[in-house]
Amino acid sequence: MRGAEALVGSLVGAGVDVCFMNPGTSEMHFVQALDSVPEMRGVLTLFEGVATGAADAHARVTGRPAAVLLHLGPGLGNGMANLHNARRAGTPLLCVVGAHATDHVRHDAPLESDITALARTVSGWVHTCGDVRDVADDAVRAVAATGERGGQVATLVLPADVSWSDGAALAPALPVAGPVPAASSRVGDAAKAVREPGAVMLLGGPGLTARAMDAAGRVAAATGTRLLVETFPRYWDTGAGRPRVDKLAYFAEQALEQLEGASSLVLAGARAPVSFFGYPGIPGDLVPDGATVVGLADAASDAAAALEALAAEVAPDAVAEPAPRDAPEPPPGPLDVRSLCAAVAATLPEDAIVIDESLTAAAVLAPALQTAAPHTQLALTGGAIGQGPPAALGAAVAAPDRPVVAVQADGSALYTLQALWTQAREQLDVTTVLINNAAYAILRVELARTGAGEAAHSGRAGRMLTLTDPTPDFVSLATGYGVPARRVETTEDLLEALRWAHREPGPHLIEAIVPAVG
Repeated sequence: MRGAEALVGSLVGAGVDVCFMNPGTSEMHFVQALDSVPEMRGVLTLFEGVATGAADAHARVTGRPAAVLLHLGPGLGNGMANLHNARRAGTPLLCVVGAHATDHVRHDAPLESDITALARTVSGWVHTCGDVRDVADDAVRAVAATGERGGQVATLVLPADVSWSDGAALAPALPVAGPVPAASSRVGDAAKAVREPGAVMLLGGPGLTARAMDAAGRVAAATGTRLLVETFPRYWDTGAGRPRVDKLAYFAEQALEQLEGASSLVLAGARAPVSFFGYPGIPGDLVPDGATVVGLADAASDAAAALEALAAEVAPDAVAEPAPRDAPEPPPGPLDVRSLCAAVAATLPEDAIVIDESLTAAAVLAPALQTAAPHTQLALTGGAIGQGPPAALGAAVAAPDRPVVAVQADGSALYTLQALWTQAREQLDVTTVLINNAAYAILRVELARTGAGEAAHSGRAGRMLTLTDPTPDFVSLATGYGVPARRVETTEDLLEALRWAHREPGPHLIEAIVPAVG
């Protein structure tokens, strides 16, 4: 058996049956192996950053590793922004990077680079296959490594000669590490904290599943503990019927206000909060002075079980208060961010997956969705923009029976808009609501917050923060990639377009024209 065939077959045996890819010459035997191992689904993307973002979302939704195939060091470099997001999310992701044939490396050919050095910046485990006889064992070891530390990127470097050589054999799957049970002492410390007035619990990472949210809601109902969700959750079950919990604000000043007066901060799957950037005169550490930080469960722990154990101790008879189903349609008129978010919430299908890369609209979108149909949200965990279109692709492949709604800012969409082509090719049920304000609106706000100046609308600085002259035509761009699209400027037209998109199978894009912020 050739090395590539053994590798792909062993991955399937270990439960990895989808590979998002943008291959090159060094990966041709891996590509050929898709014919001999039909259980592996190959999904072609037009850019490596689309492949890595899709694999991240696929793994977040399924809870098991997805694979991505990249071409040499430059291909890995192109995919690194979304591998960074996957690393910050604690996603179990297998990254296979093709390399030059072993005896070709000495020639320092144009595409030669230090792949392992690049990979280590985003990976928790890196290994280079050295012999065709070991390639299958290396593959299952890589899959097992994705489960360590609560989930991580594992990168396997695959030289071309290892792929094409004969002498390989399939390898049996290895156990994948599961979440670590919470220590009883941590549950006891958290119980003591939440019984005191002023306790705040920050939920994040693995602490945002429906099971975990229900347990946290019971604790809040019994003790009065305030609940908050981390700003950019990796996977959050929310909406009507689940406890209503606000997100921790993105801007440090607002987050400090939310946390003000906390006597303790109980962390359930979340890290201790810090500001996204450093600002003049604003603390980077958002934990209030005098508040005790209590770690109930970290990202590698079974946060849901820890929260259930906490609820059993402090709230044995309590019932979580569910959010009502109350997402009315906004009134007719010109679109703005508030009416756009209300329209998305009012028309959201049951059990949808919402990809949130709305950026400046996020502060309005989150509360609007709290009383929408029950759904799951995936957010921009690492802050590297361009995650939204690929994440929508990966989520739709992972859950073909669930509609995907991507609420997408215009500037970040342009990083990875090629994902629309794959959505069309695979005929995925994705509705993209493209918020077009023709600006990098978040940067206009940040210009003032960093002390660099007032919001720029003109001059040379202003030109760096606008998307005009020319303004991208997203309807034409989407249509060119094979995705049906409409442009809307009023609430009533947006509602009709959303119903159209949800009614028809396959992907759709709605370009919503809204005023710029800042």
